[in-house]
Amino acid sequence: MSAPIANQQGRGSLYLVPAPLDFGCASQAALTDSLPTATLATAARLTHWVCENAKSTRAYLKRIEALHPLAQALQAQHIIELPREAHKKGDHGDKGSAVFDARPLLAPALAGHDMGLVSEAGMPAVADPGSSVVRAAHDLGLNVVPLVGPVSLLLALAASGLNGQNFAFVGYLPQDAAERTQRIRALESLALQTGQTQLFIETPYRNAALLQALLHSLGPNTRLALASGLTLAQARIQSMAVRQWRQHPEAPDKHTPVVFAIGR
Repeated sequence: MSAPIANQQGRGSLYLVPAPLDFGCASQAALTDSLPTATLATAARLTHWVCENAKSTRAYLKRIEALHPLAQALQAQHIIELPREAHKKGDHGDKGSAVFDARPLLAPALAGHDMGLVSEAGMPAVADPGSSVVRAAHDLGLNVVPLVGPVSLLLALAASGLNGQNFAFVGYLPQDAAERTQRIRALESLALQTGQTQLFIETPYRNAALLQALLHSLGPNTRLALASGLTLAQARIQSMAVRQWRQHPEAPDKHTPVVFAIGR
């Protein structure tokens, strides 16, 4: 493994460390099934972290330790959680919250320590919190190094048969039934008029309710794709017209994350 990249100021770098997609799932796959050796080895040498959840980060580091010795004992790792508001409401002020200033979290990097940013599953800062930390790193003149690993949105899109040249991720749909229906129809109209695939997610225990709302609200010829358990042995990917879904409306598992996509 090559030496870490150092910037001109002698400061540390911020590594974006992807995590496996099996968080919260009934079973786990081997880390090496979805994460390259170089990514795991880099994570093993880091000792300072910014994360979504400290408990799940320690669990991930324990899995890494079984493959690569950690540079510092698990109990001695420096792990800082993003504030709850930052990962529940977003960190760019898009849900009524204040724009989050993450620069204080990067003090170890300013002191010369390489740092890792990690979320509970997938790539941090993509459909997950952490973009404010990346932005702060740039503002402070730190190197930002994204590592290779699974990104559920792109895996789902590639496997959907929907337009991969023009797409948008729109996050979570409203929980209120009337607002959700309105949002679904607006996204459908956009997808059909422009060809832009619309991707969204939901808290797993609400997956079945969202599927029913989609089948009720979408037109019969609109294509709907669901991808769950990505990278796992029980992965399930289905893509067909809504009229076909209505004949076989099997609810997705309430414990497994699902990526939903609509388009033409």
